[in-house]
Amino acid sequence: MTFALKRLAGLVVVLLVASFLVYGLLYLVPGGPMAFLLGNRSGTPEQIAAIRAQYHLDDPFLVRYASWLRDALTGDLGSSLVYRQEVSALIGSRVTTTALLVVYATVLISLGGIALGLLAGLRGGRVESAVGVLTSVLLATPPFVVGVLLVIVFALGLGWFPVFGPGDGLGGRLYHLTLPAITLSLAGAAFLARITRASVQEELGREHVETARARGFAERHIVRRHVLRNAAIPVVTVTGLNVAGLIAGSVVVENIFALDGLGSLFVRAILQRDFAIVQAVVLVLVTAFVLINLLVDLCYSALDPRLSR
Repeated sequence: MTFALKRLAGLVVVLLVASFLVYGLLYLVPGGPMAFLLGNRSGTPEQIAAIRAQYHLDDPFLVRYASWLRDALTGDLGSSLVYRQEVSALIGSRVTTTALLVVYATVLISLGGIALGLLAGLRGGRVESAVGVLTSVLLATPPFVVGVLLVIVFALGLGWFPVFGPGDGLGGRLYHLTLPAITLSLAGAAFLARITRASVQEELGREHVETARARGFAERHIVRRHVLRNAAIPVVTVTGLNVAGLIAGSVVVENIFALDGLGSLFVRAILQRDFAIVQAVVLVLVTAFVLINLLVDLCYSALDPRLSR
């Protein structure tokens, strides 16, 4: 419990620093927030004065930041300049698509990466070489290339999957998200497979494993009791990093497959200079990243209590 509280306190500090940077960096761009608020218009002095009063731009920076953070903690993320809607409503209607995409891709990465890594680490020989070649190809192929190829082959060519849109209902959404999830997961699964293989092979060569073999224990028992548990720590680490990377990678994939998620909303907000949405989406993504790190730390302490001391 103490370990979890310490980690949580540290991550709260990280989140506060990140929120300060998210809010402050947009004020460092040329023209500052007025450039976003006015867009391509020059604006009359009266319009500029009204905008500065509406958004409290004449207040000290720290006062504006404190007010923004207080509103964000209560769910008020401001109003979109382009959509003329509350940012929290815009994000709420799209976060489900992104969350399902990331969870779907995480499942594919975990199942595929760990299975390939165990196969290569335990079998060795030609199996290990084949897995090595496959993971090298997957790691070298950019996600947008994978996405385009999957669309051409499985959507346009074979017609197995839809090309665009998130679908309706849980089953429909998972069906529509299959190709995007595969696109998002292949590189992560390849990286996880390599880490799993290396970790398993390292554990197989340890002294306590050799001792268990000498005592006549079955190989299946040795792998389950002595290899997999100790090899799980680096696997959990890489899985956590992969999930964090999926959050950023979803921006590209959502645009390839025209998914109406946070990634596509974020890209449009940048192009349309809608700084309220940019701030809010970045804050949501950073919060998700921080929570994932906390979950990984808790998994560490569950796998090896010595790490929580």
